[in-house]
Amino acid sequence: MDLPRGLLVAWTLSLWPAGEQHIPGLLHEFCGSELRQAFQPRKQTFFAKWRSAEKVTPKKWQRKGFTDTFNMDTRNPRIIAGPSAAFFGYTVQQHDISGKKWVTLSNVSERKDNMRLGLSLATNPKDNSFLACSPLWSHECGSSYYTTGMCSKVNSNFRFSKTVAPALQRCQTYMDIIIVLDGSNSIYPWVEVQHFLINILKKFYIGPGQIQVGIVQYGEDAVHEFHLNDYRSVKDVVEAASHIEQRGGTETRTAFGIEFARSEAFQKGGRKGAKKVMIVITDGESHDSPDLEKVIRQSEKDNVTRYAVAVLGYYNRRGINPETFLNEIKYIASDPDDKHFFNVTDEAALKDIVDALGERIFSLEASSCSKRGSQELWDGILLGAVGAYDWNGAVLKETSAGKVIPHRESYLKEFPEELKNHGAYLGYTVTSVVSSKQGRVYVAGAPRFNHTGKVILFTMHNNRSLTIHQALRGEQIGSYFGSEITSVDINDDRVTDVLLVGAPMYFSEGRERGKVYVYNLRQNRFVYNGTLKDSHSYQNARFGSCIASVQDLNQDSYNDVVVGAPLEDNHRGAIYIFHGFQSSILKKPIQRIAASELAPGLQHFGCSIHGQLDLNEDGLVDLAVGALGNAVVLWARPVVQINASLRFEPPKINIFHKDCNRNGRDATCLAAFLCFVPIFLAPHFQTATVGIRYNATMDERRYMPRAHLDEGGDQFTNRAVLLSSGQDHCQRINFHVLDTADYVKPVTFSVEYSLEDPDHGPMLDNGWPTTLRVSVPFWNGCNEDEHCVPDLVLDARCDLPTATEYCQRVLRKTAQDCSTYTLSFDTTVFIIESTRRRVAVEATLENRGENAYSTVLNISQSENLQFASLIQKDDSDNSIECVNEERLLHKKVCNVSYPFFRAKAKVAFRLDFEFSKSVFLHHLQIQLGAGRSSSLSHYEVKADSSLERYDGIGPPFNCVFKVQNLGFFPIHGVMMKITVPIATRGGNRLLMLREFFTNQVNTSCNIWGNSTEYRSAPIEEDLSRAPQQNHSNSDVVSIICNVRLAPNQEISFYLTGNLWLRSLKALKYRSMKITVNAALQRQFHSPFIFREEDPSRQVTFEISKQEDWQVPIWIIVGSTLGGLLLLALLVLALWKLGFFKSARRKREPKLGPVPKELE
Repeated sequence: MDLPRGLLVAWTLSLWPAGEQHIPGLLHEFCGSELRQAFQPRKQTFFAKWRSAEKVTPKKWQRKGFTDTFNMDTRNPRIIAGPSAAFFGYTVQQHDISGKKWVTLSNVSERKDNMRLGLSLATNPKDNSFLACSPLWSHECGSSYYTTGMCSKVNSNFRFSKTVAPALQRCQTYMDIIIVLDGSNSIYPWVEVQHFLINILKKFYIGPGQIQVGIVQYGEDAVHEFHLNDYRSVKDVVEAASHIEQRGGTETRTAFGIEFARSEAFQKGGRKGAKKVMIVITDGESHDSPDLEKVIRQSEKDNVTRYAVAVLGYYNRRGINPETFLNEIKYIASDPDDKHFFNVTDEAALKDIVDALGERIFSLEASSCSKRGSQELWDGILLGAVGAYDWNGAVLKETSAGKVIPHRESYLKEFPEELKNHGAYLGYTVTSVVSSKQGRVYVAGAPRFNHTGKVILFTMHNNRSLTIHQALRGEQIGSYFGSEITSVDINDDRVTDVLLVGAPMYFSEGRERGKVYVYNLRQNRFVYNGTLKDSHSYQNARFGSCIASVQDLNQDSYNDVVVGAPLEDNHRGAIYIFHGFQSSILKKPIQRIAASELAPGLQHFGCSIHGQLDLNEDGLVDLAVGALGNAVVLWARPVVQINASLRFEPPKINIFHKDCNRNGRDATCLAAFLCFVPIFLAPHFQTATVGIRYNATMDERRYMPRAHLDEGGDQFTNRAVLLSSGQDHCQRINFHVLDTADYVKPVTFSVEYSLEDPDHGPMLDNGWPTTLRVSVPFWNGCNEDEHCVPDLVLDARCDLPTATEYCQRVLRKTAQDCSTYTLSFDTTVFIIESTRRRVAVEATLENRGENAYSTVLNISQSENLQFASLIQKDDSDNSIECVNEERLLHKKVCNVSYPFFRAKAKVAFRLDFEFSKSVFLHHLQIQLGAGRSSSLSHYEVKADSSLERYDGIGPPFNCVFKVQNLGFFPIHGVMMKITVPIATRGGNRLLMLREFFTNQVNTSCNIWGNSTEYRSAPIEEDLSRAPQQNHSNSDVVSIICNVRLAPNQEISFYLTGNLWLRSLKALKYRSMKITVNAALQRQFHSPFIFREEDPSRQVTFEISKQEDWQVPIWIIVGSTLGGLLLLALLVLALWKLGFFKSARRKREPKLGPVPKELE
């Protein structure tokens, strides 16, 4: 078989040798023929060759921003133009041949045999050859073509080396054909019959050893117009047929005409071994129909294949029902009727069936074998033949040992015969997958099966049988499900992870948008796992027309997928890039590249895609994308991850030790070390550099920051730094903290950073953080466990005398008389003289333990007393500040040395009260109480904290929620609901609730959930994505209390417990907040409404966790040995130089400079 003439369109990108490229798996047939209405080559492909001698390197790396693109450069594409009329760029592929990088393109141009060479390209990485297929390569049969398809193997030198044409059957041209023509009077006009004869005869290849044609005309009688062996060429037969005149007749004796042809016409000039074909053309029911049964039986016995054509002109002109006539003609035709029976409306319509009749005459069981899909395998070539078996399709394999062509019966399980004329197009695309247990399994698509499409996975055997393991079915009519199939090995372990099936004509929301189905391999079966997402703003995109498995584009060690949508954006086209991760595909595209971003005038961009090689030798895989009349090369940009860290020296703010002076004020000075380490994901860039800019801010959300930079201001702005790959670059930032009222919440240090020039150089990894927030806590002045245990002692004494004191001091009686005098009084009774107007209380508050945070002094008195003053009696640094509450005239809350009352501190004060002139009681009452928050609301979990001390229980906490009735009416029908998150959803305890109580005796409360038993030993759980634990994402204890309050009355709810330190150490997080929520709720029939939409308050515990850095023992040992070895070499070198021989060396003691501290 002769090879087609032509050249190969190829583009080389480099003449310098490149390293060995490993291409895992199999290279696929590339995309595009399913765009039948929009982008279908109508001519055959031949080739031209072009190459570029210079080394191509992109001039710039450019991008718009982190959100709209990723690492495929859209600013500097390389566009290769070709003739659009020849459908240049219909398929593209990359090749690495002897270190030279090539892009191979199909170029479709005019040829008489309409073979379309290049519709399918497949590469063989073993020898750098590739296969170019022409699905419509044909054998000539008269003026018709019998399409078998052909593939040509092109070697590494771009020369055709072998032709693969495994036709399922040969074209049968050794035929004797008798045309039995009805010439009765009802046939009109006769000229249309002549035209039909001339056209159909031109379809026959007439000549010696090929086709012979004879014509019999019948009516009442039958005559030979000419015999089989009268003419030996198409020209002569056509000339004779053009002079046949209508003989007429009042009867139509069809049975007689058929028998005349069988018994005489096939005998006069007929050949032994030639296939006998009879074409019967008539326009009415036969007058000798009783003879038909015998005549047809004799024809069957002689193996005469009969085609019958019913001309309905006579019936239509007279409005006669042709049902009986049609049944008779179908009886005349061979079985099956759908292949051998035709009917036309009148004589003029005969020309419409010429092509169909010609094709059916020259087709055997396996009709035109139009190969659409192809894939080069390690053991041969897998080919699809969509036209086989009445367009149901088939697959076959060409190997060195011969062809493997499965029998038709092998497909009946999934393609039953009862589904007639459905044209499944099996083999439209073919590929293969690799299973760990089943090995290599072939995959073939049948996009028109039952109108919805099907994909089968099968094994092919040498005995021409198939084992179909699984069938995947489409869901929508006309979606072309299975027209594109791609297998993807995500993690390069040589086992298929994902099978992608395209349905580019899937119709949704009034658009022919397309869809790509994802199937994951699970225990040797592919399981549906959703679909890939496309853009929602474009119509008729045909998303999924091309699906390409490409090498790792973003350098994360996982292979990726690119999907074409060539009709998107008004037929300009676009591609979508999906990243692989672990063993699946991320369903949301990471980048969408539209043709309009690349160059004006591009059409059908994305009809073919290939991405397996580094074309410009920068260590990154590049993409080749086909378009109508163009091919586009997109360069990949390197991906970098910027690791930022921040540490403080000292690690905590010690407000008790002011070690520096800033602006004339004592301050606590610290240093922050901000470090950046760039990590390039591609090995080729291990010596590269990247520039970044960063801003650093302290206490950014505070109106008055507590920390200030030594250089002035509160933030670094727009600082630039050049980073080297893999190297730590640290910047020291000095800052200080002055006196502040808030020593509880840590100081937040925020850093924002970005690439210095995002239009050049590398790209920041998608989703990689660009902000860093680290808190430096205040040291609370307590022991190493940082749990403060204060010991508050309140001592108070009023100036009212007791009965005994009054007797002795005022009445001046003797002790004996006073003893008798006090018998009539309670020993706790104080005596108040009528002239007295004030009462004084001398008090001392002392902290004998550790620092007490949020220490408060609660003062209350009876209604017949009014608070006058509080006077401190000493000059200490401790202060007492009282808060006035307008509606609580007889209560006062005072903060003692806020935010903390230091250890061993003491404060003395005097309280003065005046007697009310309007309220008279038989008693007076003064209550003093000192309280504190037992710990900070911020906790830090350290790696070396002692668990033994708490037996798994951490520092204590307490929460107080207070409800006040500030109105003039009593409150009822209101509930207080408190939710306390005590465990994560994973069952790890966060805290232990010890006690709950209220200060109102008649309040009824219900507690739910506190009896749950959680595991004693925590399990690993990552809370880094859930930094706030509250009632919405945690297991909680719910406390519900009925609230009843009189006017100006209040109620307090007290919660005490301990943090569960064992879990807090085991869980994975940097910073976490535990929020206790309290909310007021109305009962159903309550008459009260709240002013606030959500009357709730929260208490939040902030917990941070230090990283546990441990140096491996092998580093310590290796460093020690290395140091000793270096010392030995140094001593040896000094000895060789005679250093130790200088015995008279003067050794004058001299004080050296103080070494600087290494920072």
